[in-house]
Amino acid sequence: MKHLRILNYVDEVARSGSIRKAADQLNVTASAVNRRIMDLEEELGAPLFERRPRGVRLTAAGEVFVNYLRQQDSEVERMKSQISDLKGMRRGTVRIACSQALALEFLPRQIGEFRKRHAFVSFDVKVFDHEQAMAALAAYEVDLALVFRPPFLANFHPLMALEQRVVAVMAADHPLSAKRTVRLRDCAAYPVALPERSIGGRQLLEEVMARSRISFQVAAESNSFELLRGLVLQANLISFQIRAGTMQSGNKLGLVARDIDDRDVPRANLVLGQLRSRNLPIPAAVFAERLARALEAMREPRTATR
Repeated sequence: MKHLRILNYVDEVARSGSIRKAADQLNVTASAVNRRIMDLEEELGAPLFERRPRGVRLTAAGEVFVNYLRQQDSEVERMKSQISDLKGMRRGTVRIACSQALALEFLPRQIGEFRKRHAFVSFDVKVFDHEQAMAALAAYEVDLALVFRPPFLANFHPLMALEQRVVAVMAADHPLSAKRTVRLRDCAAYPVALPERSIGGRQLLEEVMARSRISFQVAAESNSFELLRGLVLQANLISFQIRAGTMQSGNKLGLVARDIDDRDVPRANLVLGQLRSRNLPIPAAVFAERLARALEAMREPRTATR
């Protein structure tokens, strides 16, 4: 866009009647403005300005040239807008598959912030379990996948991996809410609402329970995290999900999340990725960068062990 900048120099000098004043307005040196105008005059073969002791005045050729510039100004803006559209930053669709845990709070928040800057970018969001999400990615039905414990896919390219705790979700007045960290045996003393077995967090819990003697009082199971949240509130049950999927502290619903001791449930990765050979559309690539930054900001420092 260098030539557009030079044309802007001419227009500003014409408006201000002074190379020095124009330079101050443009935040460049007066010598740089004068040099660019002289180069343009040489290219056109005619002087654009008459230099005077107290400023400059347009020549007849300069009048013609500046009138042309101003007539074309709206066309330049339209051209820049069209280029922006082609680059995908004004319009386009981000297609993403995500785990249910991210669909309630985290992903809507990220989409909302993104659309404040890119209001004409739309989203096609598929809420799947981790196996369905990876299958949709492999079938080119989505551009991105954001899932907990993704199954193996040969040409999957992780863009970001964030280690996640499984946490216990409960009402703020639940007896266990007074603890900062809970043990699974604490949770087993109360009725629970579990996600269905296709969900990554449930599978992790099942693996832990298979190795231990802990069993839950399962009051309800569902493939809907929204229903599980309702059961926590209305039936005073405990449920489980990953830390990234929990509501922020002090939320209006009165939900709290308590870490489960690492000795009981190991951490696992929440992964953002794409197909290895895929060139992402510009909106998807930019949104992926935003997601990666948001996930990085959530990273917990690991306590050093001795």
